[in-house]
This record gives sequence, C-alpha cells and structure tokens, in this order.
Amino acid sequence: MNPIVEQVTQRIIERSTKTRAAYLARCEEMRDNGPQRGALGCSNLAHGFAACSSDDKKAMRLENSPNIGIVSSYNDMLSAHQPFTEYPEVIKKAAHQMGCTAQFAGGVPAMCDGVTQGTAGMELSLFSRDVIATATAVSLSHNMFDAVVCLGVCDKIVPGLLIGALSFGHLPLVMVPAGPMASGLSNSEKAKVRQQYAKGEVGDDELLVAESAAYHSAGTCTFYGTANSNQMLMEVMGLHVPGSAFVHPSEDLRTGLVEAATEQACRISDLGKNYTPLCEVVNEKTIVNALVGLMATGGSTNHTIHWVAIARAAGIIINWDDFSELSAVTPLLTRVYPNGSADVNHFHEAGGSEFVIRELIDAGYLHNDVTTIWGQGLKHFTQRPSWENNKVEWNPINKNSLDPAVVATAEKPFQADGGIRLLKGNLGRSVIKVSAVAEDHRFIEAPAMIFNDQLELQTAFEKGLMEKDLVAVMRFQGPQANGMPELHKMTPFLGILQDKGFKVALITDGRMSGASGKVPSAIHITPEAVCGGPIAKLKDGDMVRLDANTGEVCALVEESEWESRELAAYNPSGSEFGTGRELFGFMRGQVCGAEQGATVFQHWETV
Repeated sequence: MNPIVEQVTQRIIERSTKTRAAYLARCEEMRDNGPQRGALGCSNLAHGFAACSSDDKKAMRLENSPNIGIVSSYNDMLSAHQPFTEYPEVIKKAAHQMGCTAQFAGGVPAMCDGVTQGTAGMELSLFSRDVIATATAVSLSHNMFDAVVCLGVCDKIVPGLLIGALSFGHLPLVMVPAGPMASGLSNSEKAKVRQQYAKGEVGDDELLVAESAAYHSAGTCTFYGTANSNQMLMEVMGLHVPGSAFVHPSEDLRTGLVEAATEQACRISDLGKNYTPLCEVVNEKTIVNALVGLMATGGSTNHTIHWVAIARAAGIIINWDDFSELSAVTPLLTRVYPNGSADVNHFHEAGGSEFVIRELIDAGYLHNDVTTIWGQGLKHFTQRPSWENNKVEWNPINKNSLDPAVVATAEKPFQADGGIRLLKGNLGRSVIKVSAVAEDHRFIEAPAMIFNDQLELQTAFEKGLMEKDLVAVMRFQGPQANGMPELHKMTPFLGILQDKGFKVALITDGRMSGASGKVPSAIHITPEAVCGGPIAKLKDGDMVRLDANTGEVCALVEESEWESRELAAYNPSGSEFGTGRELFGFMRGQVCGAEQGATVFQHWETV
C-alpha cells in the first residue's frame, strides 16, 4: 500500500474508534434473530403482505427465504431516473426465480440541479439529500425486509439513499444505477454556445437547440459531474454489481445487471451462508477507497460534502485534510469533461471504472482487503460485464487503455496528484477542483468584487463592470444562508472574462459541483458568511490571493485592520419563502458546516 494512503486510513480508524464501535453495536442490536418480520405481530404482518399473492404470503410467513425491499428514486421527468420505471417488476421476477420475494418499499424524491440551476428551487437541492435519507429510513421502517435494493443515480440521490440505508446497516444493500445517455452534442460545444448566449451572440432558440442536443434521451448527463462520480464511487466501494455503472439504459445487458443485483441481494441476506450486511461493506478502508477513486478520476467537489456525511452515518469521521492528503499522492488517471474533452461513454469505452480500479489496486492506492457485495476484495470490479447467450458474463478488463488520451495508467498518469485540493487562510477553509484548471490559472492576486447573489454578478457583467482582473466573491450562499445552491449561472460570464485574457477567480461559501471547470474556484468556504465567516469581512477592492499550488486563500489586508473589521449583514431579501423554501427553514437553522457534511443530522455529533 502507498504509505500515505495507509497513514490516512489508520488516522481515520483511530479518530473514529468510539463512533464506529457505537454504530456497529446498533447494527448488531437491529440484526436480531432471523428476519425482522418474524418479530411482527399477526396484525402487523397481515398489513405488511396484504396486497401480495398467495404464494408470496406463504413464503413471507414461513420466514425461510429473503424478502427484498426496493427503494426507488423513479420519476419520468428526469432522464437519469426515467429508466427505473420497469425495474421493480424486473426485480420481483428475478427474486421469484431465486425462490424469494420482493416488495416496493417506498419512493424517494429526486430533483435535478440541471433543471433548477439559477432558480429558487436550487436552494432545496442540498437539503433534498437529507430528505432522501429520511425517506429511505421510512421505507425500511416496516421491518419486512432481509435485504435492500436501492435505485438511484444522481447528485443527492445516491448519497441520500446510502445514508438512509446505513441506519439499517444490518441489512445487505445493493445499489442499482440506470446508466448514461448516449453521447450527443459534445460538452465543449455546449459550453461554447452557453458563452455565446452570455455574450448576446445567440438567442434562446439557438441555446435551446444546443442544450437539447446535449441532453437528449434517457440516462444520466454524459459529463463527469456528481451523478457519474457517484457511480464511480459505488463501484470502488463494492456496492454495485461489478461493472454496472456506465452501461446504457437501453442495452439488454442493463436488464441482466438488474437481475444480477436482485439475485445477489437474495444470496447475501441473513437467511443464507453469505450474509454481507451494509455495515461491514462500508468501513474505514472502503471510505478511503472512495476518496482515492474520486481523486484519481477528477470527480465532483460535491463529494467533499456528501462523503463526509456518508462516512458519519457509518460512524466514521473524515475531514478535508484527509481528502487533501490523499489527493496529493493519488495519480490522475482520467481526462473526462470538465477536465478533458471526452464524456463518460468515451471513458467507458477506453476502459472505464474497471481499468482505473485495476490500476489503483496494482499501484497500491486502493485497499483490496475489503468486503464487497460480490465477495472479498475488489478484483471482481476489474472485470467488464457483457451479455452472452442471454446471461451476464464477466471478463478481465483490457490490459492497455483503448484511448490513452482519456484513460491513463498509474505508471504514466495525466498528473501526479488528484483533482481536489484544500485551501486555507484568513478567509477560512475551502476546496478547489484543479484538474480542469490550467497551470497558469492556478495562482491569482486581484481585487475583490463582492456579490451577494448571482443576479448581481450577471448585471455587473452586462454593464461591462467586470472587464478587468478580479476575484468574484459570492457570499451568503452557504447551507444556513440559503441551502448552499450550486452557482453555475455565473460560469459562462467568468469563462468569457478569462478567455479575454483577464485573470479571474471565484471565492464562495456556495457550491460549484461536478461541473467545476476552467476558472479557479475556492468553494465551500467555511465558516460561511452568515455564521460569521471571514468572507463576510471582505470589501470591494480588497486584494485577494488564491494559490492552488500552495493551498492558500486569503485577503491581503493588514492584520490589525482585518481583525477589527465588522461582518457584513445578511439580508435574505425574501429568499426564505416561495418554491417551498419556507418548509426548509428548520433545516437552514439546524444544518452544520460544509466540512462537517452540511447535514441536519446533528445527533451524530454526540454518538
């Protein structure tokens, strides 16, 4: 093993000793003896299987075969989740063929940041993760199930499902994705049209044509954002059927993989000899593997928040120092948009998750002594599934990259370190995604230009007030202020300024996520402005330094003046109401900081 990976792992194990032991004790207590439904009273059980067939009722009454609970994020508005419409019936049929049963336990909400981007609905986005977690717990609360199959793909959905399922860590869990849509208009061409629109060179009609050519069918968006980063991390954590992340929704293989997921859920329940509870799969080494996989692929900065919360749900405590130290030694093995021109389909064709996992194992960056839903070790996840003779077959991934411009070996990586770095200074702690930022843009000293919402920045751009070197400071965008929305509405404007030769950067207590691109962006600044964070001290014209090479983000203001400055007042301007935001007021008041996972589940801090 790489010594730094080993060192970080050991530190996490020691830091988490008490909380991990408490979590495992709770899971053991929940395990009980045999199926939980065996402890249900007759009336309870009758309610639980009232709508089932007589054969299913008999099987559930006998308690000698697993009953699989299905939790789904299906809706037919969002392309990534639309394919799930058929999966419950596929799962039920596959369970019956195994002599088991399956029930649809419940649905969870799934919203898309692509739809809500730049609108008030975006302020519900991050909080939807914790809503999904609680909805998952409600779905499983009936104690009717021996294993769980969760259907989910995108940004907050997979983390929310996993956090919720970890509250039932005595149950085995198989995560089931739906796969990406086919390649359409390239991501670089889409970004070009967006910039043309921001300049006023094309109108709504041309922009809609371009956007519709990029997002055109069922499946996830094809750039390597949070949704596809989710799928990569599910592979490297061993929670998928091996190789299922990037198979298209329309392929026969996809249906075969759903069937395989169901069969495995039946095999690893507590009623068989291969019992594999979720609490054993998600441990300190698995979490480190996820972080290494994130860094090696230049994945989403959202996961510097989500995986902190996921780990904490399993009694494991991680922080941004862990991310940063792992990133410093993990080689970058992929070039996928936004840190390259290829999309996830090209990535998959070149070798995909299987190639990357094999390279990282062989080079000593991943713990191979872990339990997965498929057995011991990650070797299974270095094999590519195919559809042969009406069944799924697995074979070792190709020895060499089929496109060295997209997927590299650990021996000859695209860069020696990973895609995310920690920034620290008198403005707080922050993360930056550098894998898509050119070397000559990773350092900037320029005057601050202060904004309190995205519309202010757009107006300043349209008036020509930003035609200069500057650091755009977008504050009061943190979890307690307004739910920490993603701020991509600003991306075309800042990109245009950079293309004109100006030195520009962004500093914010909000998010930019998986689509963080070529403009250096210090995001997730904590403490956030509304909680007294130093970012609220900045004034227009203050010189600010962002240095991704040394890990520095600071205001170049004389120390005595900086200490004596008052914080800018927060004026929500009615943003606490409308589009359902008033229903989330309690969450804004309770949520913790970005580095603590931006979660409302504060009871974790006392366990």
